[in-house]
Amino acid sequence: MQRLSKGRGMNTSAIEAKATSVSFDSGSMWVELADGRKLGVPLAYFPRLLHATAQQRKNYIISGGGTGLHWEDIDEDINVRSLVMGIGDRTKPRAHRRPAGRKISHSNRW
Repeated sequence: MQRLSKGRGMNTSAIEAKATSVSFDSGSMWVELADGRKLGVPLAYFPRLLHATAQQRKNYIISGGGTGLHWEDIDEDINVRSLVMGIGDRTKPRAHRRPAGRKISHSNRW
């Protein structure tokens, strides 16, 4: 008898996803997986890749036996499992800085 996992929402095909190659077209990144699937992801999900040159996009490394994708030139790291699960860029945007010499006034007046 086969035992079923008690975990809810866990997709074993996502856990086992391993990238073998990456390519791009004008608006998407295409990740070929070891099991034969080909995953298309909009570049808009990853702003660094969206704004990278074609040469920077081609300069990637598949790491972790296919579990990670890395672009040194643009400091981008993508987890293949996250791609399969539909999770886009989770990098927090940098906080906006005030121009030099401008102070923020905090008033407690009611």
